[in-house]
Amino acid sequence: MKHLSHNARVLVTDGGRATVFRNAGQVGHPDLVPFKSYHQDNPPNREQATDKPSRVMESVGFSRSSAEQPDYHQMTEDRFVQGIAADMETDLVAGEFTEIIVVAPPVALGVWRKAARPALAKATIMEINKDLTKHTVASIAGIVVKALEGD
Repeated sequence: MKHLSHNARVLVTDGGRATVFRNAGQVGHPDLVPFKSYHQDNPPNREQATDKPSRVMESVGFSRSSAEQPDYHQMTEDRFVQGIAADMETDLVAGEFTEIIVVAPPVALGVWRKAARPALAKATIMEINKDLTKHTVASIAGIVVKALEGD
């Protein structure tokens, strides 16, 4: 059974906002304190992609088709999570923490895994597949402790 150690970090993100908590409590008695907060404005893809899809003319058969429009909204969310991973990597290298728990929905967790360098991946002791960005600190702490006890 794992425990949330003193000074461990808990990152709660969803691709548009994130809060990093620091455990000010002792092992077995968490006291999550908001440490850093991130937010980005990311309008829907329909507002970011104003151009019509480009057309592709195939040389054989002279048929025309439209190219798939990139999802700018998702690309922005991915860069947001990658930026947080880089920031956490900097803090890890500086010795500010040794363990981190990441709480995020599936897509953001996938981006986190790709963005986390080996040292940060090793420091990630648990990933919780939930979107808790709108939950209270007490609720987040309860979910994290329950997940750790169940492991």
